[in-house]
Amino acid sequence: MNDLLHKIALTQVPLIGSVHAKILLEHFETAEEIFKAKKSSLELIEGIGSIKASNIKGFKNFTSIENEIAFIEKNNIQPLFFTDNNYPKRLRNCYDPPTMLYYCGTADLNASKIIAVIGTRSHSEYGRQLTEKLVNDLAAQNVVIASGMAFGIDGVAHKAALKNGLPTIGVLAHGLDIIYPPEHSGLAKEMTSNNGGLLTEFPSCTKPDKHNFPIRNRIVAGMSDATIVIETNIKGGSMITANLAYGYNRDVLAFPGRTTDNRSSGCIKLIKEKKASLITGADDVLEALGWKEATRTRKPQRELFIDFSPEEKIILDLLGAKDATHIDELNLKSNLSSGAIAAAILNLELQNVVSSLPGKMYMIN
Repeated sequence: MNDLLHKIALTQVPLIGSVHAKILLEHFETAEEIFKAKKSSLELIEGIGSIKASNIKGFKNFTSIENEIAFIEKNNIQPLFFTDNNYPKRLRNCYDPPTMLYYCGTADLNASKIIAVIGTRSHSEYGRQLTEKLVNDLAAQNVVIASGMAFGIDGVAHKAALKNGLPTIGVLAHGLDIIYPPEHSGLAKEMTSNNGGLLTEFPSCTKPDKHNFPIRNRIVAGMSDATIVIETNIKGGSMITANLAYGYNRDVLAFPGRTTDNRSSGCIKLIKEKKASLITGADDVLEALGWKEATRTRKPQRELFIDFSPEEKIILDLLGAKDATHIDELNLKSNLSSGAIAAAILNLELQNVVSSLPGKMYMIN
């Protein structure tokens, strides 16, 4: 509990956002060590300085965090710290991942195929049909559908996933003690009861304030292999999510829609600016992501042209010596720090070069 107490505390220190937390965790092995460190040691860390160091040393609000832990335990919520094995690996590879996530559900946050399906709250009938057909046609791929639980395309995507027996994850802009919009309370229960889940970086009692939604959108974009935009205006949350996904070097795919329909103007803008690939259906999605059965050459081509870092090359050399290698052996033989090994393995996993096995074993794909 003491470990979790300090992990949550780190997310509540004033001026210590996810980027600063990530920097601190590169210097200290645990969150507890950050709070135990001397102020003079904290000040020397690049990007921290005296004010942030004072905020860390002066943090006293541990009682509210104890209440949060009680809420977590009572409601069977899984807290996911940035360094935890179950933390979404795709998201962790972004430059600004949440330090802590709160998860209620059973869907695999590191499933082999995760797609975000997003769009306007005021969708057309065309948009609804497009979303339902897309999810239906992707069902054979056993994808996980992620979206933002909002009215409109988000809700249609979640419901279509349930109808097709697919896990679906709703990313919230508030705490897990409420559901917003409240009309989606039944949908949320159905999702968590059918191998789906609800995910947020916000602790309980956090209201769905307007500024939380763009923050939430980076999780949708960062945890997914691709973001598919069904319909959207030039302004709005879907455009924020699409641009975030583009910035994370993830695939962004968009349906073109009608040039006279404002609900497609955002999609057209993304396509014109070459931030999104034009798609007309699930087949284009499979082609873009290399998920077609016929696309067997994608993996060797990718491996041929990957520029591995020196650390990644060391890990690959060690893994190539046998079918599977334990993490302790990598630590022993690589002469790399545990942090460097973890970073190298994460990058190799995200490139589908290396797979993790039970018991902290790793193998080359």
